[in-house]
Amino acid sequence: MKLRTIDGLDLRGKYVLLRDDFNVQIVDGQITDAFRIEQSMPTINKLRQMGARIAIVAHRGRPKGVRNMDYTLEPIAKYMGIKLIPDCLDRDFLAQMSDGDVVLMENVRFYAGEEKNDPAFAQNLAQGFDVFVNDAFAVSHRAHASTVGVAEILPSYAGDLLAGEIEHLSQVMEKPKRPLLSIVAGSKVSTKIGVLKALAKLSDTLIIGGALGTTFNFAQGAKVGNSLYEADQKQTALEILEYAQQNNCRVLLPLDKGVAKAFERDAVRVDKDFSQIEDDDVILDAGVKTTQRDVQAIKEAKTVIWNGTVGMAEWMPVWSYGSFALANEIASQTRAGKLESIVGGGDTVAVLQALGIKGDITYMSTGGGAFLEFVEGRVLPGIAILEEK
Repeated sequence: MKLRTIDGLDLRGKYVLLRDDFNVQIVDGQITDAFRIEQSMPTINKLRQMGARIAIVAHRGRPKGVRNMDYTLEPIAKYMGIKLIPDCLDRDFLAQMSDGDVVLMENVRFYAGEEKNDPAFAQNLAQGFDVFVNDAFAVSHRAHASTVGVAEILPSYAGDLLAGEIEHLSQVMEKPKRPLLSIVAGSKVSTKIGVLKALAKLSDTLIIGGALGTTFNFAQGAKVGNSLYEADQKQTALEILEYAQQNNCRVLLPLDKGVAKAFERDAVRVDKDFSQIEDDDVILDAGVKTTQRDVQAIKEAKTVIWNGTVGMAEWMPVWSYGSFALANEIASQTRAGKLESIVGGGDTVAVLQALGIKGDITYMSTGGGAFLEFVEGRVLPGIAILEEK
């Protein structure tokens, strides 16, 4: 896949509409994790050096097409030290811009036309600009006005972050160093059927963990107590296991679990084999045996793809044991030059952030859903429209 990029463009004095992904968590007006913002800065700075006049279009949360200031981008503008334009359709500010100036426009999802990819809204959004640059991989699986609509109107290009995401992921998907280990966790089998099958076909070993793994354990007759799982996905889970076997992919399911008597951060942890799990036990983390086996699988791999924590990793330190152990081993092997590691998904990246090891991973994707859909092989509308013909 070859994308049109900003390299070699003459953008001096040009008005550039830049789509970034600033969908970050904000608590009491403060950004708790600026990863996506920081990842966007190289493209922003490159465009500034090229003399472009840059207006960033972005969203946060799901305001459902109304002006809900709970989702304002003002804290992001303050963090970046740039001006916030109160309305993303306002164009009065353009006349005051000089080469290299950057502004952030207010939440594009304050308009219902954004998520509907309404042609009239896209036309209004594109008005006044010479070029569109998409640098938001995490929303490029959505055919919205700010990803597809404006790209149909303006000359459109991929920013460096987006182009880098596609390059790294394509390389792993097309020519991975083997053995390739994929780790997929999370809550629902029903939302990950496609990606599980894609990875079962691609990988040498597939670890299925978290509540996802619990559903697979249940499908094989294990006791899972009062835990999160999908009973109606039993047949699907068995079909995926059979599909993996047909494709010579070894599947590693949980051997044991860290359980408690309540779904609570401060609940007392006990590690149990599935034969020991009682009806009122709640599974909250991968067990010790499972984690030791999975760490060994990481040691044996040359490439690791990881999406999804294997427990309630945010409930540190008791329930983050499994996810932290995997993260530390992946980082250690990558740091030693023995492993190429690709990590995607907000919760998974948050684990790396908590441990201070983000710099030890080969590549961290800014996308969650987009990451999974790309791995699955789906067409991402916001990417497809940027492909060189």
